[in-house]
Amino acid sequence: MSRLDTRFARVARMLLILAALVVLAGCTRGMSDLRDWVAQEKAKKGAPIPPLPVIKTFETFQYTDEGKRDPFSASTAELQPTAATSGPRPDENRPKQPLEMFALDSLKMVGTVGSGAGMEALVKDPGGVIHRVHRNEYMGQNYGRVIDIAEDHIDLVELVSNGNGGWMERSASIGLGEK
Repeated sequence: MSRLDTRFARVARMLLILAALVVLAGCTRGMSDLRDWVAQEKAKKGAPIPPLPVIKTFETFQYTDEGKRDPFSASTAELQPTAATSGPRPDENRPKQPLEMFALDSLKMVGTVGSGAGMEALVKDPGGVIHRVHRNEYMGQNYGRVIDIAEDHIDLVELVSNGNGGWMERSASIGLGEK
């Protein structure tokens, strides 16, 4: 590198430093009006805080034997042991079928095979596997038993808890092409 190039590099560096100082000096001017505005805003009083709402007291009601049942105590039907033991019950001894590990709304009917009493439904599980389903087979997580297969839907009867330790039947269906 020649002497001229070294000298030119020094001059360029000095000019760059000088330009940076001029830019920084220009940034500090004009701040007084901003500081004045901030001081004025801080000096203003804030809006008053609204008072707290008044808490309403509610009248209590004592349930008595006036022919009204206390909704917070167990009914006589719930206290009877036959309420939990009567009615339908799931068969816990039978082996679980593959489609019983999926929720019913995650299964999709994609078609049928055959006709009449021997009709089979084609059901796709969430993993994309297609299963053949016949009448009296189970699917869904609520002990859903297939009672009818049509070309456009599958009818099931599910067993769901009635909340009293017993079970009740509930109708369900899966339509062709539904998700």
